[in-house]
Amino acid sequence: MAEKLAPEQRHSFIHNGQKVFEWDQTLEEVNMYITLPPNVPKKLFHSKIDSKHVQVGIKGNPPYLDHDLTSPVKTDCSFWTLEDDVMHITLQKRDKGQTWSSPIVGQGQLDPYTTDLEQKRLMLQRFQEENPGFDFSQAQFSGTCPDPRTFMGGIPST
Repeated sequence: MAEKLAPEQRHSFIHNGQKVFEWDQTLEEVNMYITLPPNVPKKLFHSKIDSKHVQVGIKGNPPYLDHDLTSPVKTDCSFWTLEDDVMHITLQKRDKGQTWSSPIVGQGQLDPYTTDLEQKRLMLQRFQEENPGFDFSQAQFSGTCPDPRTFMGGIPST
């Protein structure tokens, strides 16, 4: 049932008509997907994840991405992998349940409507996690959705 509340689609950050990266989020993490350029050996790609900053590039060149993150992450649980022709960066949210409007500050922000949809989906994920015997995949909110991070005393810190 929880998979029904997983992100249905990725968000795209487009700059000057070119896709920079795609991303999605769950209660606990933000995932970034960067399509790798062809004909570059995989061992030359690198990424550095700090609690409030991410850097991605090809060794010996200026970084492709070098930005502050929207919110802090747990660096010991964040990592990156190369999957086929995509760099997949998994950022573990420090504040579980927080709705991010973009992985990086000031770039590719979701519009308010899409941010609200994300917050509703994360709230339903929280309900599903706290009540595993119930199916919330068809649940809807009337009016404003509460913040999944702080609703009813918040999510316990881990």
